[in-house]
Amino acid sequence: MNIEEKQRQIVEEFQSMNNWEERYKKIIARGRSMSPLNPKDKTDSNIVKGCQSKVWMIARMDGPNMIIEAESDASIVQGLISLLVEVYSNQSPSEILQHPPKFIEEIGLGANLSQTRANGLASMVKQIKFYAIAFQSQL
Repeated sequence: MNIEEKQRQIVEEFQSMNNWEERYKKIIARGRSMSPLNPKDKTDSNIVKGCQSKVWMIARMDGPNMIIEAESDASIVQGLISLLVEVYSNQSPSEILQHPPKFIEEIGLGANLSQTRANGLASMVKQIKFYAIAFQSQL
């Protein structure tokens, strides 16, 4: 599935929910279903700057695609990471750079997150883009 299809799928899933309490529960459940990051990758150099809670993120290339793994010490943030990983992991760096995370606004995350969480989410997106730029320059 490409990035646009994944974003559309997330939007459809969240639009079917009636209120933000349901959406937050879904986001947290998604985060809990993620595999934990390898403890050796939870280093200071892998911490995403700009997040109030701790967020560790790594990326690697697997053939032409970038694989993203991440973890947070906060459950709602872990859920936000799960959405970003679902959309962008296993995509090419050029595809990642060409497709902004439109789903964030379409499902209302931008308007319904605290300012600090919204800033953290923006920092996570920025980190994914930095990884994509770095890997694309090596191709």
